[in-house]
Amino acid sequence: MARIEVPMPQMGESIVEGTVSRWLKNVGDEVERDEPILEISTDKVDAEIPAPSAGTLVEVAVEEGQTVEVGTIVAWIETEKSAAGSAKKPADSAPAEKAEAKKPEEAGKAADDRKEEAPARAAPAAAARAAAADEGNGAGSAEDRLRQRSTPLVRRIAAEHGVDIGEVEGTGHAGRVTKQDIMSFLEDRQDEEEGEKKAAPAAPAAAPARRPAAQPADADSFWSTFYGQVRHPEFPVRAADQVKPMDRIRRLTADHMVRAKRIAPHVHSFIEVDFSQIDRVRAAARKRWEEQGVKVSFTAFVVWGTAQVLREFPMVNSTVSGDDVIYRGEINIGVAVDLNPGLIVPVVRNADDLNLVGIAKRINDLAQRARDRKLKPDEIQGATFSITNPGVLGTLVGMPIIPEGTSAILGTGAIEKRPVVIELDGSDVLGVRKRAYFSLGYDHRIVDGADAARFLSRLKDVLEQFPEES
Repeated sequence: MARIEVPMPQMGESIVEGTVSRWLKNVGDEVERDEPILEISTDKVDAEIPAPSAGTLVEVAVEEGQTVEVGTIVAWIETEKSAAGSAKKPADSAPAEKAEAKKPEEAGKAADDRKEEAPARAAPAAAARAAAADEGNGAGSAEDRLRQRSTPLVRRIAAEHGVDIGEVEGTGHAGRVTKQDIMSFLEDRQDEEEGEKKAAPAAPAAAPARRPAAQPADADSFWSTFYGQVRHPEFPVRAADQVKPMDRIRRLTADHMVRAKRIAPHVHSFIEVDFSQIDRVRAAARKRWEEQGVKVSFTAFVVWGTAQVLREFPMVNSTVSGDDVIYRGEINIGVAVDLNPGLIVPVVRNADDLNLVGIAKRINDLAQRARDRKLKPDEIQGATFSITNPGVLGTLVGMPIIPEGTSAILGTGAIEKRPVVIELDGSDVLGVRKRAYFSLGYDHRIVDGADAARFLSRLKDVLEQFPEES
């Protein structure tokens, strides 16, 4: 009986796999077209996946917590149309049954092909190579082909270390080799090699002369691993401890933060900003903005001011790429949103083309959909600069980590009333002002301390001199 396939969707150009977080429907449940049936997590976004057609969920192929390639079939839905079509054409099944009876080996191959159709679409070249290599191996060829179909990341690691994926025992779906499998294999191999070195007799004196030829390859392998893979050390568990696995967002955040700190030499500079003028502007325009259906927060002012200042400091809106510097043509500002638990950074695109109210509307919309888990993949990609606001929770100041692919991040501290010395009629007097500390974390490979100081000073001027009529 024909069925409708539900594949793991492509949620973004750079996304090659997804994890089934939760099944919203059980086998046997009736579903409507476009009704959410499962939740998935990727390294970019979490999303609900709708049913491609109305019918009954008859089979689940990927369990909760499993990670599979884009295009892998995760479930099948039997539609009323399919069932009706099968009932109307009973005669059509007879020739098929005869054909299968004549060639059982072809029927088996067809069944294997149906199971592997989606993964083959995700990696057609790899599937073709695996099929050619396994030709003539009999019943085991389908299983071998499936094992060879790992993610591009796993294949790249294997290629860099000269490993045949077929030698690695896979623990993923249908025996597929996962990232953890390949890393464990490499670690075990390294332990074996070190053991052999200890057991072997001392090398002859001439042996070190061979090292220069091998050094470039070793260096390449080191930098590839250093910039790419993250292995978190493990620690002993004590009797009173409680162990819980990281969820996908936490694992991805952990990996990204480690890589970001490895790659960019972080430096932080600080400045204090007076929000008294902005506070007056907000009070005067609050009623007008409410009539327009928008709430303009202090963060909106900061994003607006930052977008204007980034035009003047292209190195702060750039990134290192190999031995080059890419100066971004757009100003796309990522604004961190607290999910409690978790953090996500939706992007205000072309922020320099928006006015204050436009930025406020965009921030409010992105933040609400982030908390509702309804962001699209492209709404959390492409940031050229980021802003995080620990001050909203009372933090005086923070030293945030620069996101990968950018050169700087702005951290805003709590906006508080503070006693300050101000000049009034030529005399110094003690006054009360709303002020906050800002920190700028920047990649010292391309942003110098003087550049950071000038950027912060200019941003301070823009915010403190915000025009009344805006």
